[in-house]
Amino acid sequence: MAGRRKYGDPCGIARALDVVGERWAMLVVRELLLGPKRFTALHRGLAGMSQNVLSQRLRDLEESGIVRHRVLGAPVSARVYELTPRGRELEPVLFALAKWGGRTPIDPSSTGELSADAMMFALKTTFDPDAASGLSVRLALRFEDDRFVAEIDAGRFDAARAEAPLHVDATLTTDVGTFRTLAFGGRPLAGPRDSGELRLEGDSGLAARFLSCFPRPSITP
Repeated sequence: MAGRRKYGDPCGIARALDVVGERWAMLVVRELLLGPKRFTALHRGLAGMSQNVLSQRLRDLEESGIVRHRVLGAPVSARVYELTPRGRELEPVLFALAKWGGRTPIDPSSTGELSADAMMFALKTTFDPDAASGLSVRLALRFEDDRFVAEIDAGRFDAARAEAPLHVDATLTTDVGTFRTLAFGGRPLAGPRDSGELRLEGDSGLAARFLSCFPRPSITP
């Protein structure tokens, strides 16, 4: 990582920031928490980041042992990036940052939308086990090229990048912006389903109950 500026401070916080404190680095990690991604998919999830900067951050993170790449075998034969075990140790750090940042007012000048991975991570950080009491449900979520399976069971929420298994209670196909209004805005399913913004297959009651388990955090003035 020649040329990178470091703090020169022996504190563990400073040493951590020497590794992941560069702009965009932690957001690259966020995009990989739910599973491997190709370069083009990574770039799509980080729309404000140039491809050159993304390439540099990936090199930095590989050199630090946070990210690694591998080539998928036939029939795909594609290069993907994924977190190493050390990189996965950053998940609770990002979880705490997301919980803290979720109480910060959104900049009114911001025009960007959440990436699909950021949306799924937001579900993790806002999940309310009390609201999910007695609920057992598995959903397939499809956001354009991104596919996830999300599950609530025994008061716990889990999500991963994957195609839907043989059994899911419902499949929701929509865009991230519409889904955000459903999960965090309290919007009923009927409106976007009738307008064509959402395609819902399966149990609409379970889907609605699922969406009610993610209350928006209170904003800190």
